[in-house]
Amino acid sequence: MKYKQSKKQNQRITRISENTLVVGADIAKDTHVARAIDFRGIELGKDCVFSNTRAGLEQLVQWMKELQQEHAKSDVLFGIEPTGHYWFTLAEYLGRQGIPLVIVNPHHVHKSKELEDNSPTKSDYKDAKVIADLVRNGKYSEPKLPTSVYADLRILMNLREKIMVNFGQVQRRVQNWLDRFFPEYTQVFKDWEGKASRITLSEFPTPGEIVEMGTEAIVQRWKKDVKRAVGAKRALHLMETARRSIGLTEGLPGAKVEIKTLLEQYEMFARQLEEILAEVERLLAQIPGTKEMLTVPGVAVVTLAGFLAEVGDLSGYEHGQQIIRLAGLNLKENSSGKKKGKSSITKRGRARLRALLFRAVMPMVAKNAEFKALHQYFTKRSQNPLKKKQSLVALCGKLIRVLHTLGTKQVPYNANDVLGPVRQAQLQMAA
Repeated sequence: MKYKQSKKQNQRITRISENTLVVGADIAKDTHVARAIDFRGIELGKDCVFSNTRAGLEQLVQWMKELQQEHAKSDVLFGIEPTGHYWFTLAEYLGRQGIPLVIVNPHHVHKSKELEDNSPTKSDYKDAKVIADLVRNGKYSEPKLPTSVYADLRILMNLREKIMVNFGQVQRRVQNWLDRFFPEYTQVFKDWEGKASRITLSEFPTPGEIVEMGTEAIVQRWKKDVKRAVGAKRALHLMETARRSIGLTEGLPGAKVEIKTLLEQYEMFARQLEEILAEVERLLAQIPGTKEMLTVPGVAVVTLAGFLAEVGDLSGYEHGQQIIRLAGLNLKENSSGKKKGKSSITKRGRARLRALLFRAVMPMVAKNAEFKALHQYFTKRSQNPLKKKQSLVALCGKLIRVLHTLGTKQVPYNANDVLGPVRQAQLQMAA
């Protein structure tokens, strides 16, 4: 692994020759700063301060062309420190101009600042030079910006995540309302999100209104929209519970407005989530290999969509280990001399992808026979047993490799292939 990393580092360095113009840019919301150096680190020309507009981006490209002509540079390598979402439009514009863009780790920029002037001072002008030097030394990576269907998928899954947050807030606020004005409500409806329950909360939510309405009227209203699981028995139970309720009786007019508003928000978010899921399923149908990846027991549409939204086109990865590094699930080791420290994951990757995989693996160790067997083996083997969380992290990497194989080779899930002959033998010995 160390050899592969060193080889890759060498390839990045040799990519930059005496004919390369290396540009580093510090990205902000409105105004960016760029500085240019050659392959030895000598600064070329003056800095370029340009705005985040079409005119500003045209100014940047013209500045780079003039430097190329003045210093006889045939190609350009443009480096940035990714700052939020502000660099997306710049990256797309430079891509259209045929100018390759690479990114440096913000952590590296922060640690390298003092090498420039022996001072921890931060400025856009200084950061641009630090970024250019990191690119010159091969300390960069090439971003995988989503395109076509993958771009749509990422937007929709990010939107879904934000709506889910709002949806959860509304659900908790409704429960809060019930705790205040009708705390016994769950004795009648264990799940307030059922259709009959939502009708009740929408039209006669308070105990007083329920008692006033009467059992027969409640049943008739329910039957208009709900055909099963509601009737006179449940209505009578609701009536008796309402009579004994200790819910608040002050502020009921305002409380009715509150619950009505919350239910409207609930219906809106639920509808939006359904529409997004339908569109996501339509997009997945256009991606080769998704049908095969969904054959993995425990992998649902939302999990797969979130995975592809973060990773993009699987054909762009030679092997699953690249995706493991992208997720920050690759191991790091702290060793010095004779001392060998504990290994842990780097977490230098996409936290959202890492969290998605962890949430996916947890139920898989209960429902997927192969992952369950591997989890038991990892945690109970005689030599170097893993803690439960360590095992789950290891299985996240396994899931990545399985999805990459099924997606690229377009073959269905096979339990024997997942375990392999060596692992099967180990499991048999452990049993």
